[in-house]
This record gives sequence, structure tokens and C-alpha cells, in this order.
Amino acid sequence: MINGITLAPLQQTAKPENLQTPAAATPYEAQKSFASVLKESIEKVNESQVLSDQYTSKLARGENVDLHQVMIASQKASITLEAAMEVRNKVIETYQEMMRIQV
Repeated sequence: MINGITLAPLQQTAKPENLQTPAAATPYEAQKSFASVLKESIEKVNESQVLSDQYTSKLARGENVDLHQVMIASQKASITLEAAMEVRNKVIETYQEMMRIQV
């Protein structure tokens, strides 16, 4: 905790061991599991963006916050957003490739 704001470390939420589904999972259960992982990941990105905004606002108001803390939070937010965008791009690319497959 720094100046009343906690910096949570970036965590990988989509590790293969976290995606354990039973071998006989129905498509609905698999979809529900994927949706929950996706939601958690988006929430983590949002949390890092909000934290970065809080630090930036504190710095702009002249509150007691170190510049390096603001820059670190900003970079973490930027990196998590870029990673989320890359995952999104890969998912869209995969979907488009599957749609080109002739049956």
C-alpha cells in the first residue's frame, strides 16, 4: 500500500490450470467458463486503468504521490490494455480463419 492506494501485481488469470473443465462438459458449461475467464480478465484491465487514473489525478491535484509510482501504474495499465487488445485481435483472426474453412 502506497499513500493509501494498493498496487496489485499483475496476475495471469487465463493459465491452463485455471481453466479446468470436466471431460464431459457440455457446450453451455464450456461457454460459461470461458465467459467468466473473459470477464475476470477485462475486470483486471479495468482495475489497472482506474488505478492509473487515480494516481494521475492525485499528481495533478498536487497530492503527495511520487512521480515514479504514477509512471509505473500508467505503464502497467498500458501493458495490460495492449495485451488484451492483442488477445482480442488473435481471437478475431482465428474466428475469421474458421469462417473461411469450407465444409
